Amino acid sequence: MRVFLTGATGWVGSVIARELLAMGHSVVGLVRSKEKAETFASAGGTALLGSLRDLDVLRKGAGNADGIIHTAFGLDFSKIVELAEEDRQAIEIFGEVFAGTTRPIVVTSGIGLVPPGETITEDSPRAPVNPAFPRASEQTAFALAKRGLRASVVRLPRSTHGLGERHGFVPMLTALARTKGVSAYVGSGNNLWPSVHRLDAARVFCLAVERGAQNEAFHAVADEAVPFRLIAEAIGRQVGVPARSLTAEQATAHFGNLAMFVAGNGPAISEKTRAILGWVPREMGLISDIDRPNYHE
Repeated sequence: MRVFLTGATGWVGSVIARELLAMGHSVVGLVRSKEKAETFASAGGTALLGSLRDLDVLRKGAGNADGIIHTAFGLDFSKIVELAEEDRQAIEIFGEVFAGTTRPIVVTSGIGLVPPGETITEDSPRAPVNPAFPRASEQTAFALAKRGLRASVVRLPRSTHGLGERHGFVPMLTALARTKGVSAYVGSGNNLWPSVHRLDAARVFCLAVERGAQNEAFHAVADEAVPFRLIAEAIGRQVGVPARSLTAEQATAHFGNLAMFVAGNGPAISEKTRAILGWVPREMGLISDIDRPNYHE
């Protein structure tokens, strides 16, 4: 299979590329710079220079592909409205190019939030798009499916961890703990986070595109319910600062835009994903991983 992969040198995308190549597929990767193109080519892929803004480049990559895995998404959440629109438009372009075919499109989404006592499954309905964080990857993908295209979604948890992690919630919280001198959690810290190692997450994407994207949601979830207090304590050990409980009001001032996610509850299971794809997580769990002294190296 010839796979067009966006975010091909990203945190998860780079591992997806490696896995696909090892499985015997060819990979055309969307990359943003000549340096990244050289790195990607040296790993065995074919680089396509551009970004999600380059619609003609997206059409070219999709037009020559047997399947698409879409992982690209910007990291500057201060521009979330712009990033969400780029993402939506890219998915629409993929649907436009693949219309009338059975070629699969696999799109990245996330695990949402639920009240205490509830658990998110692959069949849980997606909440309406939040105007404060208007990413609509999943909604856009399943809109394609309703039009007869083959589109599936891989939901990533809030922590997709691994040695050398530079982006994502754990690095952001680690930097904040260094700045503030405390690794904080809200209330009892018993709100639950799912997580997955990035190597395990990559295999879900590969298995999903090989399956043919049959309009399903998959959960790349290994640790289904980690109390956030344990995450804060592990970050505190890394940084050498105490972990401390904050009230909801204090958390808003302390975490800023991250407060909603830090306090959020969203345990998620992956039973259906494991059964359908034959996926079994192999890597270490979140707390063991971030407890390693070289985690951020």
